[in-house]
Amino acid sequence: MTAGTAPFPAQAPAPFTVRFWGVRGSIASPGPDTVRYGGNTACIEVRCGDCHIVFDCGTGIRPLGELLARGGPVDIDLLLTHSHLDHICGLPFFAPAFHPDSRLRFWAGHLPPERPFRTVLSGMMSAPLFPVPVEIFRADCSFRDFAAGETLEPKPGVIVRTAPLNHPDGATGYRVEFGGRSLCVLTDTEHPAQGRDPIILELLRGADLMIYDSTYTDAEYPARVGWGHSTWQECLRLAEAAGVGRAVIFHHDPARTDAELDVIAAEAEAMRPGSLVAREGMELTV
Repeated sequence: MTAGTAPFPAQAPAPFTVRFWGVRGSIASPGPDTVRYGGNTACIEVRCGDCHIVFDCGTGIRPLGELLARGGPVDIDLLLTHSHLDHICGLPFFAPAFHPDSRLRFWAGHLPPERPFRTVLSGMMSAPLFPVPVEIFRADCSFRDFAAGETLEPKPGVIVRTAPLNHPDGATGYRVEFGGRSLCVLTDTEHPAQGRDPIILELLRGADLMIYDSTYTDAEYPARVGWGHSTWQECLRLAEAAGVGRAVIFHHDPARTDAELDVIAAEAEAMRPGSLVAREGMELTV
C-alpha cells in the first residue's frame, strides 16, 4: 500500500440469523396466558447467507409460510429433530408446499431405514387422520433420510453436524457451522441422571448460540423422568460445561404461563448472564 492510500474496507460477514416461530412443546397452547411468549409448537427459521433452513414443522410453521408466500417461491432445507406430532403437525398448512416453483428438502436422522420420513408423513396425512394426502403438495419435495451422527452440507459452506438425542422414538440434535460461527439446536432430549452425555457435550463445544429443550424445572423433573425432556437449569449447566456463548431456553411446557416464564428469565439471567427465554418473533444473530 502506498502512502496516502486508504485500506480496503473490511467485508461484512454474511448474515447468520435465527427467528423463532414456535417455542412450545407437546401441544399448541394459545390463550391469554401465553400471548407474550407465544403458544405455537416448535419451528425455528435460520438463514446462513443464501441458505434457508427451518428446524421442525410445528404449528409455528404456518405463520412462517404465510409470510414467505408473499415473496413467491422458496428454496428451503427443513431439518427435523423428530416426527412426534407437535413437531410436524403444521406441515400440511405450510403455504410454500403448495407453490409449484418452490423446492423443499426434508432431512430426518431419527427414523429406522424401514420407516423413512415420507412414509411417516404420509401416515399422518391420510384418512381418518387427515382429509388429503401428501401428494397434494405441488412444490418440488425431496426426502433425505440419514443416520444421526452424520455430517450434512445442505449448501456449499454450510456444515451441519448431527448427533442422536435421548427421546422416545429417537431424535436428532444439530450443529450448524457457517462463516466461522456455530448454532446448536437440541430438542427434544433428556439429560442423564448423572454427569453429561459426552456426545452432546462434543456437539455443543464452543458453540456461539445454543437452543435447548428446557421443558421442565429442576423441581418438576423428578416426576417426569423418562418423558424425554430436560430442564432450563440443565440447559445453563450444559452451556457452561461446553463453553457455549449464549443459551436459549426453548420448548416450553404448554402449561407454562407468561408470568412463569418471566420468573424463569430472571432466574436464568442471575444464574448465567446473557441467557434468553425463547419467544415467538424473537430474532437473534449468531
